[in-house]
Amino acid sequence: MKIFYGVQGTGNGHITRARVMSKALSMQGFEVDYMFTGRSSDDYFDMDLFNGCQFRDGLTFNTEKGQVNYLKTVLQSKPITFIKDVKSLDLSSYDLVISDFEPVTAWAGKIQKKTVLGIGHQYAFNHKIPKRGSDPLAELVMKYFAPVTLGVGLHWYHFDQPILPPIIETKEPTVKIDERKILVYLPFESPADINSSLSQFTDYQFHVYSPVPFDSNNPNIIFQPLSRNNFQRDLRDCTGIISNAGFELASEALHLGKKILAKPLHAQMEQISNAAALEQLGYGHTMNDLDAEAIERWLNEARSVRINYPDVAQTITTWIKQGMPVMDESITQAAWKNVEVIKA
Repeated sequence: MKIFYGVQGTGNGHITRARVMSKALSMQGFEVDYMFTGRSSDDYFDMDLFNGCQFRDGLTFNTEKGQVNYLKTVLQSKPITFIKDVKSLDLSSYDLVISDFEPVTAWAGKIQKKTVLGIGHQYAFNHKIPKRGSDPLAELVMKYFAPVTLGVGLHWYHFDQPILPPIIETKEPTVKIDERKILVYLPFESPADINSSLSQFTDYQFHVYSPVPFDSNNPNIIFQPLSRNNFQRDLRDCTGIISNAGFELASEALHLGKKILAKPLHAQMEQISNAAALEQLGYGHTMNDLDAEAIERWLNEARSVRINYPDVAQTITTWIKQGMPVMDESITQAAWKNVEVIKA
């Protein structure tokens, strides 16, 4: 089977999920071509796994100081380029099109009447899961940003819905943890604001991954450029993470047993809903803004949750190879039976 796989590249979470799926698809013997959209091709890193992948502008949201700026999103969009990319993407030779909330692929597949399989957290919002911060615009974005024929939704818990656990690299937690090491990933926040919020906590060492270079005058706050290998190293031996409320990083942190403090991106329904779900499930703590008091409480009081998630990528690729029968309870419940939640 020949597959075209489109990935939303605005956030690294989609790419992380695609890395796991790439290995699982290869093991099944599928031939897969990849396309990434949402940022300049120069801004991607460690992409060797997707040899020969394509890049397009796509569509993305403009963010400023931890909040989506819808006016700038509209003004900076390139609708003519987007339409040209959709029309020029020839999918005629592919047996299946997969979209990880990637709009060029999804719309090209729809126009060419291809079966488009959506795989990702966003497709869980088609079901009755915790939702916060929703409005008519957010609902329209979820429905029309990357329309698919069939969506496979992912979440940290099933909420009695036909959705699957997260797609992550299933690996054993690191035995040796540095109890004073905190990983920080807040790409939508100002580095200066991050530095100021963390400066008083001198008993901890903060490893901050930032797309914008910044030199901290605090020896315990280390700003680093984005790097998959270094990030994964620090994630494995840290005691907790401070991040926006993206889905994939929180999923990895839960699987490795890291405590979580999430600051959702304002005016972004998915992240606000993710924060609500973390609180509701007791899987993490949240703060609405960069709040030194909230950080202090979390550092001193929060406890970690470790969740053993199964190999969901293998579940999905096996299901694809079987012809994609109805994703009923026999498939979803089998996956959730292998989930184990361990609270510290």
